[in-house]
Amino acid sequence: MTSHEVVGVMPRCHAPAMALSSIPDIVDVEILRGRDAGPHDAPAFLVEVPHGADERRHYEALRRRLLGALPDELHAFFHINTDVGAWAYGRRVAERLVALQPTRSAVVVRSLIPRTFIDCNRPATKAGGDLTKGGLSAGIPPYVRDERDLALLTDLHRQYVDVAAAAYQAVCGRGGLALVPHTYGPRSLGIKAIDDDIVKNLKAACAPGVLETWPLRAGVDLLTRDGQKTELSPPGMEARLLKDFSAAGFVTKANDTYYVHESSLAWTWSTTNPGQLVCLEVRRDLLVPEWRPFEETIAAAENVERVADVLVPALHDALIARGR
Repeated sequence: MTSHEVVGVMPRCHAPAMALSSIPDIVDVEILRGRDAGPHDAPAFLVEVPHGADERRHYEALRRRLLGALPDELHAFFHINTDVGAWAYGRRVAERLVALQPTRSAVVVRSLIPRTFIDCNRPATKAGGDLTKGGLSAGIPPYVRDERDLALLTDLHRQYVDVAAAAYQAVCGRGGLALVPHTYGPRSLGIKAIDDDIVKNLKAACAPGVLETWPLRAGVDLLTRDGQKTELSPPGMEARLLKDFSAAGFVTKANDTYYVHESSLAWTWSTTNPGQLVCLEVRRDLLVPEWRPFEETIAAAENVERVADVLVPALHDALIARGR
């Protein structure tokens, strides 16, 4: 197992094996170091992307390993449900934060496991709730039934969560901050549950003349509170990001479509490291050149930069306030 290390925000190179290491097809770990950061200095910043498997190759790599029957055209669900652009803007934020403070280093942890098969922001055993009432989807969707597949997916999930937990300990456990970037679809599609009919139901919801009737989501939704409205983000971060994203032209809300659900691992990381986690959703059509729900899309660099332009100053100030 290896990690990637970037020194002085230069092109990626391989680094010696270390405690935080990449695992092929499970998790990619990248270390970004400022030019004046020592190789053994504790990293100040973590980007954890539990829905980082946003490319078709990620889907195909795991789909080939599964043995049981699955719904037809499941790749269509993968494309509409994957967090396109989350890793892109999260990594760019880390890169710029390191450039701003040359003694600073950052860790980027990217899940390579498609949430189509198991969700790395849930306990593997979590049951699904009513999505139209704010419930979360299951850890493993009910259309995965083969016992061999269930055993494989549970093991992959465990390996990812172990790496994520080690990263939070290495960064937040030493006083640093973490960013958990997400993206979501432009509209709430009224899908109640993820089941064997998910592809059929999504295609019906996205049909011409139907898609436009669903509620349009905010451009940015800050996930700063739990179900009891307790603020979990760093002090002042919610108010600042509401102001700064709005000033940058984004329709911005906090805990509107989603919040930090108690059944999510983001809630676990947030409560384990109180006041040290920033979590948000950015609307995918604001990141990609053209929103095509059932096809692979890639975030455009200028759109990624627009999001980073807001996050970087706020996070930089918060890190400086913590002496990082």
